Amino acid sequence: MQSKVMYLSDLKFNIETWKRELRFHFNEMDTFEEKLEEIVQREPDPMAMVKLEVFQNRIMIEKDAISKLLHRCRNKMANIINVDFNENIDGRLQNEQRTLREDMRTYIKLHYDLKEEMMNYFLEVL
Repeated sequence: MQSKVMYLSDLKFNIETWKRELRFHFNEMDTFEEKLEEIVQREPDPMAMVKLEVFQNRIMIEKDAISKLLHRCRNKMANIINVDFNENIDGRLQNEQRTLREDMRTYIKLHYDLKEEMMNYFLEVL
């Protein structure tokens, strides 16, 4: 029982950390969107505008992915709060955690790839 409580505490910590990171990334995407809007107003080059539209679309997709991951985190937290302490620790909760963890790893990698591309774009046009 004690090991299960510790395990659930660790899960809660991971999920709360992911939620903070996702909210930060969502806000960061808002900041990038604002910067892109500034560029629209002063950039006459049509090719720069094409890239800009691609980034705007990717930001919308990323924000949607963040929303979905936040929703999964909230659902996971609800499962943890309402856990059956008689359930085996190697069961459903651990399997769900592994899937969410892998999705978070993939998301974070993709986020930083997008961020790097956007920063390079900003260096090009600013």
